[in-house]
Amino acid sequence: MMAIHVPIMVVALLLGPLGAAATAHADTNDQRFLSSLKSEGITDHVSPSHTIEAAHSVCQKLDGGETPTKVAIDVLNNSTMPAYHCGYFVGASIKVYCPQYEPKISPGT
Repeated sequence: MMAIHVPIMVVALLLGPLGAAATAHADTNDQRFLSSLKSEGITDHVSPSHTIEAAHSVCQKLDGGETPTKVAIDVLNNSTMPAYHCGYFVGASIKVYCPQYEPKISPGT
């Protein structure tokens, strides 16, 4: 029985820092996202956790094939934010949580 507990403890000790690093990375991204919104004057959200959840929803919609414009229109229709803030919200969400959807800029443009 002791042989089973030792490997489990070793695995927990080895993976523990990885879990903490993932949480720290998420916290860093969340803070970066919230700070980005605040710096643009976007403070009309329900709560930080709701705002972060909505940002992840932006990425899910993009994963589902929607365009950033369509997602911004959805945000506009389902929030009290003005249009500019909705577009900024979608752009900030992309930049922090799903950068694979950032527009690609060709050389020379």
